[in-house]
Amino acid sequence: QVQLVESGGGLVQAGGSLRLSCAASGGGTFSSMTMAWFRQAPGKEREFVAAKTIKDVTYHTDSVKGRFTISRDNAKNTLYLQMNNLKPEDTAVYYCAARDADTIVLASTGYNYWGQGTEVTVSS
Repeated sequence: QVQLVESGGGLVQAGGSLRLSCAASGGGTFSSMTMAWFRQAPGKEREFVAAKTIKDVTYHTDSVKGRFTISRDNAKNTLYLQMNNLKPEDTAVYYCAARDADTIVLASTGYNYWGQGTEVTVSS
């Protein structure tokens, strides 16, 4: 069983930056999983943000392209999301997710493991 723990959220002004981290532990093999970030704003459905496969194939949703960058350090079993030029509409709880496959899917149902989330608030 894989455990995922996010950190790095907080309150930031529009135009600012944050770096989220997701530490993985447990019985799974981090380096064999596709890792992803999702977010859920108040009153909205959870949405895909970015993902990175075992072979370093990367995909970012259009609304964050050029501002957010997903990366992973397999030696540290850690996933990151560098978020620059933050906007108020980026305010959400951000979740780390993992799936036992080397493909990216955008649906949250495609991911086997989830963290508890870290809250990001962007003020205008």
